[in-house]
Amino acid sequence: MPAPQQQIPQTVHALAAHLAEGLVGHERLIERMLIALLAGGHVLIEGAPGLAKTRAVKHLAAAIEGSFARVQCTPDLMPSDVTGTPIFRPKEGLFEFVAGPIFHHIVLMDEINRAPPKVQSVMLEAMAEGQVTVANVTRPLPSPFIVVATQNPIEHEGTFPLPEAQLDRFLLHVALDLPDAKTERRILDLVEAETRSAEPTMVPMPMAALQDARRDAMQVHLAPELRDYIVRLVTATRMGAAESHTDLVADIEHPVSPRGSLALASAAKARAFLHGRDHALPEDVIDLAPDALAHRLVLSWRAVAEGRKPRELISDLLARVEPL
Repeated sequence: MPAPQQQIPQTVHALAAHLAEGLVGHERLIERMLIALLAGGHVLIEGAPGLAKTRAVKHLAAAIEGSFARVQCTPDLMPSDVTGTPIFRPKEGLFEFVAGPIFHHIVLMDEINRAPPKVQSVMLEAMAEGQVTVANVTRPLPSPFIVVATQNPIEHEGTFPLPEAQLDRFLLHVALDLPDAKTERRILDLVEAETRSAEPTMVPMPMAALQDARRDAMQVHLAPELRDYIVRLVTATRMGAAESHTDLVADIEHPVSPRGSLALASAAKARAFLHGRDHALPEDVIDLAPDALAHRLVLSWRAVAEGRKPRELISDLLARVEPL
């Protein structure tokens, strides 16, 4: 019997179609950004310069009825440049807090690994708790609040690698590859067309519609057997677990925490919702596992020296851990 289907809201369908029209060859990235939007998580996009990372985020922000801010990270960036700061008003004789760019619905942290540790720690509180503390005053951030960060994997001078605690706050880590010749030709055609006419626009998705879609996405059914599969997959990264694979776990310095299980579960429900299903399937978990779990692993020095990659290890686990 075919799987039961549910109607994808027209607003979500229009948003996905609009993004696909302006982002050639980035179907996977579009899906990941929409999953994060529906699941209430954050996204880290990694790729070489020129792969439309910033363009993708700007397109998403323009298609949603919410505020957007971009922070261009540099080594001299200060926490107050992101959070804002109290400013003294002589006429009133008091301090007034001037909010920074973090007080927006969608925040693009461009080249986040260029931001110094103090700024990264500010983002840690914001991403984990939806609030920031400035001058001993804790202020809530708008809802929904999503951080989309980018980083360039080929430049390391003047960068500050994100600590494990920071990486763990990202729902998904999307790695972009260079396009093939056919896709690059389509990109060229798109840019040429845009130079001759205005970019296509759409009526921004209302905030109320987004909140409804998020609520519906999180109502997607996650069967007990699928929850078991997620837990078995995550705990397989830990030494001594019931389904631990000793040869693979030996390459892991720090395994995936329970936050990985929660992230994979919510992302799987959001993916099922985007595919018009009222329940998640093993294929949702399998498709999302590398992006949801790999950045939460810390490999041993030996594994790094041997050229092992976290995504390869997750792929190996997927091949060994049976869904049901």
